[in-house]
Amino acid sequence: MLADRDRIFTNLYGDGDWRLAGAQGRGDWDGTKDLVLKGREWIVEQVKASDLRGRGGAGFPAGLKWSFMPRASPDGRPSYLVINADESEPGTCKDRDIMRNDPHKLVEGALIAGVGMGAHTGYIYIRGEFYREAERLNAAIDEAYVAGLIGKNACGSGYDFDLYVHRGAGAYICGEETGLLESLEGNKGQPRLKPPFPATAGLYGCPTTVTNVETVAVVPTILRRGAAWFAALGRPKNTGTKLFCISGHVNTPCNVEEEMGIPLKELIERHAGGVRGGWDNLLAIIPGGSSVPLIPRSICDTVLMDFDSLREVRSGLGTAAVIVMDKSTDIVKAIARLAHFYKHESCGQCTPCREGCGWLMRIMDRMAVGDAHAAEIDMLEDISRRIEGHTICALGDAAAWPVQGLIRHFRPELERRIAAFQAARSVAAE
Repeated sequence: MLADRDRIFTNLYGDGDWRLAGAQGRGDWDGTKDLVLKGREWIVEQVKASDLRGRGGAGFPAGLKWSFMPRASPDGRPSYLVINADESEPGTCKDRDIMRNDPHKLVEGALIAGVGMGAHTGYIYIRGEFYREAERLNAAIDEAYVAGLIGKNACGSGYDFDLYVHRGAGAYICGEETGLLESLEGNKGQPRLKPPFPATAGLYGCPTTVTNVETVAVVPTILRRGAAWFAALGRPKNTGTKLFCISGHVNTPCNVEEEMGIPLKELIERHAGGVRGGWDNLLAIIPGGSSVPLIPRSICDTVLMDFDSLREVRSGLGTAAVIVMDKSTDIVKAIARLAHFYKHESCGQCTPCREGCGWLMRIMDRMAVGDAHAAEIDMLEDISRRIEGHTICALGDAAAWPVQGLIRHFRPELERRIAAFQAARSVAAE
């Protein structure tokens, strides 16, 4: 269990003052000038040494990603920091609580990240439905400007850094980094072909890094306490603390900061009051937001909550949105509901996703009632494989993986449902 002294988000539940005075009382903005003056290379090397991996879902090493930013553009183009606060993944609400209750951690982190990337301008792209969170974020930014913490000569360091909040319109696809950049530029939110990657040609064609709210917000604490402290938490290559969003059939749904690598069963029983009706009533869990494959109880008993452990069981940590389903769940109908979501949110740019998501949705609707043939189970998986890996962005993968997980672990239930429907049809015909 994570010790209280190692918690980074000390106002996660809004018990304290979210404004500047309260944040400073909790240690934010402490010695920030000294961190800025240590320079770009030192910041990036410390983030690398901490083994911090991106908290937005992909889990790419943050320091390595930041290091891709060019030292100087030969034609004088500026560099940009873009913070992804779109948080569209069903089951995920960690970034929302950071912006609502600890916004100064994000503002300070944006300054430090900007220095680490050589960016003098940052944008926070926030989901449009997060109206009150955007209000608080803007208020925190205004406080930081008035106090001289950002803007011209930020923190008295000689480094200029401006930060802006941009509200999106609630499209899931704008959580993808290049779709977000298109939206930020005022265009339709459709992902771009890569290469070029954003570090080469991102926002307005300039070097850009798009990174997650939680990733940025933890960096000042890492630099103050030392990369070795953060790296000592969790497991090798899966270090530090993580915000977990636990929802579904648990007794006390919650957001909680815990150590990476905590056993899934311990996480749920310690912080969420256990599964409704007891652990034996557990059917399955989606461990990382709706886009990762579900895992049945037999795996949930022992699996650890980190990137590599969940990949080994053919799922993923994703955004660490833990969706718990007990035995009252109609598991086929639940995955069919997700198929509807991805069909609705596909931007339609790529044929495999545009057409394939519709096929998945329509077949899953029939599977939910059993109105199908057993051979269609394999056809359903084949369709998902033709979508996965064949699209510009990962939305196609996100649509395919829940269906693949269902077939992998609950094929007997699909077969039972089909047989029951056909038997009932035969009786009716007779």
